[in-house]
Amino acid sequence: MYPGTFAATTPDKPAVVMADSGATLTYAELDDRSIRLSRVLHAAGLRPGDDVALLSENSLQYYVVFWAAMRSGLYITAINQHLTAPEVAYIVGDCGARALVVTSALRDVAVDIVADTPDVALRLAVGGGVPGYDDYDDTLAAAPAEPLAEQPRGRDLLYSSGTTGRPKGVKAPLPEGSVAEVADPLLGLFGPLYGFDGDTVYLSPAPLYHAAPLRFGGMIHSVGGTVVVMPRFEPAAALAAIERFGATHSQWVPTMFVRMLKLPAEVRERHDLSSLRVAIHAGAPCPVEVKQKMIEWWGQDTLHEYYAATEAVGLTVIDSATWLEHPGSVGRSILGVIHICDDDGLEVPTGSVGVVWFEREEFPFAYHNDPEKTAGAQHPDHPTWGTTGDVGYVDEDGFLFLTDRKAFMIISGGVNIYPQEVENALTLHPAVFDLAVIGVPDEEMGEVVKAVVQPAEGVEPGPELEAELLAFLSGRIARFKVPRSIDFVAELPRTATGKLQKHKIRESHVAEVAR
Repeated sequence: MYPGTFAATTPDKPAVVMADSGATLTYAELDDRSIRLSRVLHAAGLRPGDDVALLSENSLQYYVVFWAAMRSGLYITAINQHLTAPEVAYIVGDCGARALVVTSALRDVAVDIVADTPDVALRLAVGGGVPGYDDYDDTLAAAPAEPLAEQPRGRDLLYSSGTTGRPKGVKAPLPEGSVAEVADPLLGLFGPLYGFDGDTVYLSPAPLYHAAPLRFGGMIHSVGGTVVVMPRFEPAAALAAIERFGATHSQWVPTMFVRMLKLPAEVRERHDLSSLRVAIHAGAPCPVEVKQKMIEWWGQDTLHEYYAATEAVGLTVIDSATWLEHPGSVGRSILGVIHICDDDGLEVPTGSVGVVWFEREEFPFAYHNDPEKTAGAQHPDHPTWGTTGDVGYVDEDGFLFLTDRKAFMIISGGVNIYPQEVENALTLHPAVFDLAVIGVPDEEMGEVVKAVVQPAEGVEPGPELEAELLAFLSGRIARFKVPRSIDFVAELPRTATGKLQKHKIRESHVAEVAR
C-alpha cells in the first residue's frame, strides 16, 4: 500500500506532523501534492530511472517529494542540508539529477550551485524567492491532479555520510511493478518485527536525508500510520514530543541516548513516556553501559536494536531480553549469512576478530559511478558477499559483536586497538560531552592512542581533567588501550545523524604531529 490507499480511506488522518509547530500534512494532501509533483516531473521530461534531488531541512515537503518519486519510477536523492555549495553540486551532478527541489531556507547554497549543475532541467523552490528556481507551490497548483497513467515504483539513491572520504551514492535496481502493487521492500522485514500498523505514531528525531529516517517514514506511510518529524534532535524536546503526540514508535542513534541520559533527573522524569512501545536504535554500536541505563529507564520490552547500512548488504536484529544475555551484541542475522574474514579474505575461527561480510544470493547494490569502490565492497573470492568495512566477531551462538571500522583501527607496537572500546568506556563520564579516540603517528610504536574530548558545559579543560579521565579509564580497560594523551576541543565534527567524522579529527592531529 501507499498514501493513495489511505487518501481514500482516511483522508483527514495526519501523514506527517512537525513536532515543533504541529503543522500537519494529511493523507489526502500528501496524495494530492505527490500526484501533482509527479506530473510536473513527467512534464519536465523525467522518466523511470531518472533522478530527482532534494535539498531541504526536515519539513512537511520531504515526503511529498519522496512519494512523487516513488509513484514515478524515479530515484530520489536526499542531500545533507549542512553541506557546502561545492559538495551539494558534486552530489547533484554525480547522481545525474534531472530535477532539483530546494527550500528558501537554503537559498544561498541553492543559488550558488545553479551554474555548476547544468544538467538539471527543472528547479523548484519551496517558499519561493530563490533566483533560478520556479515557485514550488505555484507550479504544483497549476499541475493536473490525476495520477499518471503508469506509476512504477521508485527507489532512493542516497549518499554515504562521507565519514571516511568523499560521499558515494548507493544504488540498487528499481523494483518491478507499480507503486500500488509492489510493497516497500523493507516493510516485510521491519513491519512484523516492530509491529508497524495504522495506529503507529512514529517519532523521527533525525535528519531525513539519512537512510533510516527516510526509509522508515516511507514504511509508516505504507501502513497508514503517522510520522512525527523533529526539525532537529534536542534531548528534552524529544521527550516532550513523545508525550505530546503519544508516540508509539521511535528510532535513535546511541549519541542521542547519551544526550538524554545526561539531562537532569527532573527533566527526564517530567514527561509521560508510557505511549512508547518500541524504541529502535541503530546507526552505530551502542556502548554497553549506555544501553543498560536506557533499558533501566525505558524498559527491556521497549528497546530494540538492528545493525545495517545504507548499502543494505545485510541485517542483524536483537531485542533487549536477548541483549542482556549477550551484552554488546548487535544480534543475529535475518538478512544474509555472516562471515568473518581476515585481511586476505580467509574466514577466521569463531570468536576471532575480522572484517564482517554478508553472503547474499545476489550482490545487492552498486556505488554509483564508482565500479572500483563497488568491487572493494565485494569479497575477492565470493562475489555475492558484501561488506561496508566494519570489524567484529561472531560468538558460538551466532551473535555478532562489532569492534570498529577497519579504517579506524590503531596498530600500536604491532597490537590492534579498536577505538570504539575506549570511547565506550569513557562516554558516560559526567565531565565528557563528546569524544573520539584516534591513532596518531609515533616513531617508536608506529601509532599511539589519543583521545580528543569535548568537555561538558562548565567543565574546565586542562591537565587536571586529563589526569582524572585517564585514571577513570585505568580500571576499565587494559593498560595498553589507555590513551597516551588527551586533547580538549570546543566541538567535535559529527554529522547531523550523530556519526563522528573521525577522518577529519585524525587528519588534523596527524598534521599537527607532522609539524
